[in-house]
Amino acid sequence: MYDLIVIGAGPGGYEAAAHAAHLGKKVALIEKGKVGGTCLNVGCIPTKAFLKSAKLFAEARRGASFGVRVNGLSLDMPAVVARKDKIVGTLTRGVASMLKRAGVETIAGHARIVARGKVVVDGQTFEAENILIATGSRPAVPRIPGLETALDSTGILDRASVPESIVIIGGGFIGLEFAGFYAAVGSKVTVLEALPNAAAGCDRDIAKRLTDSLVKEGVALKTSCRVLAVEGSAVRYRDAAGETHTIEAECVLNSTGRVPVVNDLGLETIALDFDARGVRTSDEGRTSVPGVWACGDVTGRRLLAHAATREGFVAVNNMFGVKDRIHYHTIPAVIYTHPEVASVGYTEEELKAQGVAYKRALLPMSVAGRFLVENEGASGVIKALADTRHGEILGVHAAGDGASEFIVLAAAMMETGMRARDIHPVVFPHPTVSEALKSALLEVI
Repeated sequence: MYDLIVIGAGPGGYEAAAHAAHLGKKVALIEKGKVGGTCLNVGCIPTKAFLKSAKLFAEARRGASFGVRVNGLSLDMPAVVARKDKIVGTLTRGVASMLKRAGVETIAGHARIVARGKVVVDGQTFEAENILIATGSRPAVPRIPGLETALDSTGILDRASVPESIVIIGGGFIGLEFAGFYAAVGSKVTVLEALPNAAAGCDRDIAKRLTDSLVKEGVALKTSCRVLAVEGSAVRYRDAAGETHTIEAECVLNSTGRVPVVNDLGLETIALDFDARGVRTSDEGRTSVPGVWACGDVTGRRLLAHAATREGFVAVNNMFGVKDRIHYHTIPAVIYTHPEVASVGYTEEELKAQGVAYKRALLPMSVAGRFLVENEGASGVIKALADTRHGEILGVHAAGDGASEFIVLAAAMMETGMRARDIHPVVFPHPTVSEALKSALLEVI
């Protein structure tokens, strides 16, 4: 009998398992694929390895602006893929080692819940006081004829050549990151987005800054487009005016988002409340069935690796008597394009819709001298939003390289209830890009 069985070894699952083991609990972690889940193996880490290579390549092309001239520049895509694989292998082994040190028993195979507290893996039954579902998500495949023939965000990571042209279906975070990568390394990139704006969910000012930058780099961004069919190397779509077009490309990428993995887990057997959008959970990680918990993408709430980790910790704490809850509005998010986009809290559009009175500051990132030093010819912005009455920080949004490294400070301030004026005694090292955050918060006091 285990204290906890975790189903799924992605960031939410393996971190939760280790946390419970550190609390002295007997823990089993079941995974049918590779330890590390989507994020480590075919998501966050490999895509960031690609983007780092693309950024170096793009900076080398613009090196003359920094007084650095490079002759004979070329991109070795097989080497990029090999580096990605090496990084993934190193981190996967690291996670396995961490779990072993923590005392977590790892079990390979497909898990299915057959009753409360009972899980079957390849014919063998395991029992536990608690079960944590952390099965993650998979690429969505909308009902578009021929879409199944397109590459998805997993398959494209093994492509060892740069396509002359690529059509990306979907202008969300994943689609825009791949658009930035392929544009930087020389592909002709077209993004087809069904919504009126790409980067849906971002603050509108920040999203516009990002999309303008991508267009400037050569990305053809077409919004309000409904894809009708994928026909081999051709994509047929209808634009906002109702006209039908066909675009040919060497490569077609389906980047229409991700959906929770809820099938073939036995969730119906225990009458768990779930649907195709995910397992319904409270802010404490509880599901509708006592003793069954869930975290990560399978909940459909915030499809982010770090959100999954926090959800897993919250669930473990609550199942073992430590009261805890997650505050979703203080979870930061990053789009690793060039420029980076980082945000936390409410967008200006959300505050307007809620009728919240707020102060707003929108400043160029160049208020921080380091940003000018490191971003020749580039621009960026940072926006701070604060409650008019009490000065509570409601949101921080930035477009500009370096933003991903300081957004955590804004998140920490929001999580701990700090107000904009509480930034006064905080000393920022100079010169750093993070100084832009202080300047923005001083504007909304």
